[in-house]
Amino acid sequence: MAADTGQGLWDFALRLYGAPGVGEACLLLQDESGVDVPVLLFSAWLAKKSVALSPTEIARIDALIADWRNEVVKPLRALRRRLKSGPHPASNKETEILRNGVKAIELNAEKIELAVLEAEGQALMAGDGSNSDPAGNLRNVVTFFRGAEPDERTEAALAVIEKALAAL
Repeated sequence: MAADTGQGLWDFALRLYGAPGVGEACLLLQDESGVDVPVLLFSAWLAKKSVALSPTEIARIDALIADWRNEVVKPLRALRRRLKSGPHPASNKETEILRNGVKAIELNAEKIELAVLEAEGQALMAGDGSNSDPAGNLRNVVTFFRGAEPDERTEAALAVIEKALAAL
């Protein structure tokens, strides 16, 4: 398997997430299925590089970043979301500035998670796994976090991400 073609996971994640409809699809998968968006973007990055991500590998990789996600990223996300509408004095100009600061810190925390994932991806790329079907990795990640097969809304969100991934 060839080494990384020059686009790191962070840059890839920004491009894919910024594609039309992908951000909204990722948030739907996060909110309704408990999907860790960085892990989902990581799985897409690997799929683009024709590297399979099996359910066993997803569980192993998730174990590496679960504490970071649960103890750092999720609390920051919860605080950012809470500042949008309350408690008093939110929402006002000052609390919106604070909220934007928390959002930047949350993004930096996700960037750290993506760096860990990228290192794991480089190791997987050095292996002999291959998969030319981007839906396989994405679906495996969604099924892992959902604990069940995708429903209709989840399938629609996956389709948006798959379409954008194919266009990258």
